[in-house]
Amino acid sequence: MKYIYQSDKGKIRELNEDAVAIIEKEKAILAIVADGMGGHRAGDVASQLAIEELEKYWLAFEETLATAPLEKWLKDTIIEVNNIVYQKSQSDPECKGMGTTIVAAICTEDDLIIGHIGDSRAYLLNETEWKQVTDDHSLVGELVRTGQLSQEDAEVHPRRNVILKALGTELNLEPDMYVTNWDQFNRLLICSDGLTNKLTGQELHKIIVETNNKKISQTLIDLANNRGGEDNITLAVIDLRDKVGDPSC
Repeated sequence: MKYIYQSDKGKIRELNEDAVAIIEKEKAILAIVADGMGGHRAGDVASQLAIEELEKYWLAFEETLATAPLEKWLKDTIIEVNNIVYQKSQSDPECKGMGTTIVAAICTEDDLIIGHIGDSRAYLLNETEWKQVTDDHSLVGELVRTGQLSQEDAEVHPRRNVILKALGTELNLEPDMYVTNWDQFNRLLICSDGLTNKLTGQELHKIIVETNNKKISQTLIDLANNRGGEDNITLAVIDLRDKVGDPSC
């Protein structure tokens, strides 16, 4: 597997409250995108703390990954990290009310295990198809799921950024989990809503499939910025086919 990731503060925000990381271990990687809650104090602290704690637990995980119960580990670890962020928000007056979205994916050569809270997303892609595999924990996401709003109207709804569930805002918050294999798809995209509020799923698929791999992240960020760039923009692409550019870029 190869990967590429990038974060940009956008054209309007003075601070980047997003965070992203990819951590290798054995023949697997843990990829994480976190979007600190806009309009709340210390959103950047929440997103960075969530990633740092997940990375710490991942590197300390001693079981053999090929046989380990990775879905249970990821779910339990996100709950533990949620509680760490919550305790920080309660004990530090400067961090009161902070929170973050999280989408974390364990990628092995055979399987994908994804856990998420909030409206940062995960997509699976191949040359001809794409599939969003996370459901937004947002007001408009709930309205779509209950049939009160169409997907098309949701994309332009004035309250589409209202989050109903965010890591670190209450104790023992559980993530949604998604487990699959690479049989049908060969790429994973995880990203914050600064990207998905500006590009449709079809556009994301077309650019990722047709763009030189080393230019994917910058191409997507540039397009989101050209369309307003009101929010921070963060993404990571993991490619099972071993063709994505230098992970350090």
